[in-house]
Amino acid sequence: MCGIVGYIGPRQAHEVVIKGLERLEYRGYDSAGIALINNGLNVYKKKGKVSDLKEHLNGRELDSRIGIGHTRWATHGEPNDENAHPHYSQSRNLAIIHNGIIENYSSLKQELLNKGHSFLSETDSEVLIHFIEDIRDNNDCSLEEAVRLALTKVVGAYAIVIMDGSNDNQIIAARKGSPLVIGVGKDEFFLASDATPIVEYTNEVVYLNDLEIAIIENNELKIKNTQDIPTTPYIHTLDMELEAIEKGGYEHFMLKEIFEQPRSIGDCMRGRLDANKGRLVLGGIREYANKLTNADRIIIVACGTSWHAGLVAEYFFEEFCRIPVEVEYASEFRYRNPVINEGDVVICISQSGETADTLAAIELAKSKGAIIFGVCNVVGSSIARATHEGAYTHAGPEIGVASTKAFTAQLTVLNMIALQVAHSRGTITESRYHELLVELENIPSKVEKALELDDKIREISALFKDARNFLYLGRGFNFPVALEGALKLKEISYIHAEGYPAAEMKHGPIALIDEEMPVVFIATRDSSYDKVVSNIQEVKARKGKVIAIVTEGDALIPEMAEFVIEVPRTDEAMMPLVSVIPLQLLSYHIAVMRGCNVDQPRNLAKSVTVE
Repeated sequence: MCGIVGYIGPRQAHEVVIKGLERLEYRGYDSAGIALINNGLNVYKKKGKVSDLKEHLNGRELDSRIGIGHTRWATHGEPNDENAHPHYSQSRNLAIIHNGIIENYSSLKQELLNKGHSFLSETDSEVLIHFIEDIRDNNDCSLEEAVRLALTKVVGAYAIVIMDGSNDNQIIAARKGSPLVIGVGKDEFFLASDATPIVEYTNEVVYLNDLEIAIIENNELKIKNTQDIPTTPYIHTLDMELEAIEKGGYEHFMLKEIFEQPRSIGDCMRGRLDANKGRLVLGGIREYANKLTNADRIIIVACGTSWHAGLVAEYFFEEFCRIPVEVEYASEFRYRNPVINEGDVVICISQSGETADTLAAIELAKSKGAIIFGVCNVVGSSIARATHEGAYTHAGPEIGVASTKAFTAQLTVLNMIALQVAHSRGTITESRYHELLVELENIPSKVEKALELDDKIREISALFKDARNFLYLGRGFNFPVALEGALKLKEISYIHAEGYPAAEMKHGPIALIDEEMPVVFIATRDSSYDKVVSNIQEVKARKGKVIAIVTEGDALIPEMAEFVIEVPRTDEAMMPLVSVIPLQLLSYHIAVMRGCNVDQPRNLAKSVTVE
């Protein structure tokens, strides 16, 4: 959600910033802009794509060694040129880019209006830069001091970068609740919402912490907090390659990421799992491992696709560990007064590690004394730093907004955690434990085989691309997969889709079924197989069109279903890792055939960093 890029150094700033904005397009946005210091402070911005901004810049004098840029996802004010970032201060000597929401902007704005300020946009961000300038002018202080004082008075979340048109040797940045990373090069610095715009230039980065202010001036980086206390920057080394954020010959990032899953699942297990030796070790879960092993209850908190992964994990932990589990939407959990007792453990799941609601849920749970374990993909992210312990998924950058490889990587990590806990608790036999380790280790090859169904799924997609509704049905471990399949379809194709437990069909959704309704069954061989067969017969009796995901070699369901997709056989606990693959491909091909923007679906952002 929203993208920030900044640069100061010997390069042409506009080239670095524009390329960085293009790297951040996957985050979702509706307008883009750039500010440069060349014969004064100049701001250029346009509603639409970065390509529209580039066209707007044609023929302009852009020579500058300092610049900031932004892709905006509208919160305060509609998407238009005026509300796009960067924003000027009253004097037009300062410019700001901002991710997040300033909650008390209305009262600040009224105070500034009373002082004679005028505003060009409807945004809270413009109010903030006016406020900073007002503090500087009235206190006769430096810009960095004005920023610090202003941030002690604002309420909300922010990642900001500010330039002063009279000082082309300085950039000031700060964050609270919204990510900001600083790349450190030779006599140059890069700023961005995440590492994707930076990795091309340097692998050394500083992750700014909440309530920290960075001052980059005269080739030096200084960091202090809003209490004016200096801190020492800690430089991390990025574990990311440039090719990981390129399409690599695929038409879309989403398709590339779907086909990367045999590797990403394998990377997730590498160094952790050795089935031949019966070895399973999660290095990130050590100090608090006993808390997890002896938990009285596990609460899983997540949003979106990560919430679906949490639902599958509920089956893992209850089946193998015999620990009761509750799965909560982070957005609801944080606004309740949840009952958390001594002996409870909270597991938070997030691909980006920056999801605002999940971060808030962590802080709430910590305030009640809970031990928090994190499962996320991005090293150095806010959730990784806020939790007591956890495990990275090591899926690599996921650029497509609709999450695919992150989901299967999360399932892999959660499965390993559950197996490790079950083994420690003695709630699983040695033979079953080793059997499941072998099954998990073989999942990448089975996903590889499932991906070979791509051509067949494309053919099925062509028949249903104009459908107005879909139902997805599954039972047991595959019920959350039905939810995830429905979410993928509506996210990127804009077709209404709903996922249900198959048995719940008779409690309402069956009324929707007619000859126009495609119904996707995840009907693999498991303990619920006979029940799902009965559900398929009920749909057929009402002339519904059945698309069945079945275990290879199934002879019964192909006699009933019009369309059958066979996936490799595996243990039912591992089946979600395999059965979800055809659903990802089905949603992808339908969306492409409908002419949808697969990687950047409308109204969506990759990482929801504001409420």
